[in-house]
Amino acid sequence: MPLDIDESDLEKFIVVGDRVLIKPKSPQEKTKTGLYLPPGVQEKEKIHSGYVLKVGPGYPIPAIHEADEPWKNKAEEVKYVPLQPKTGDLAVYLQKSGYEIEFKNERYVIVPHSAILLLIRDSSLFE
Repeated sequence: MPLDIDESDLEKFIVVGDRVLIKPKSPQEKTKTGLYLPPGVQEKEKIHSGYVLKVGPGYPIPAIHEADEPWKNKAEEVKYVPLQPKTGDLAVYLQKSGYEIEFKNERYVIVPHSAILLLIRDSSLFE
């Protein structure tokens, strides 16, 4: 049974752990010299790029409980080491490590933080 979610519900997606949700850039159809590339060439490339849409909370840090301090509240919040990517960054990532999903006829990729090779943070990218 297909899951029917409104297009505005992309905001309800919660990325967990050290994962990053990326919208892949549309691949180039021509080379610099003007030759048209077949569609299979883009899929075989090892490195792709795309825009970061959502970022997970990061790597969890285990809570330290002191055995000789029983008066302390044991229900501590989980703490995380934050990830480097931010929403809107251009990420260069390894294609093999990503998981493709399709939502409302759009392609997205979920990649672990370790698969991201380079981030470009520039506000003029969206102008």
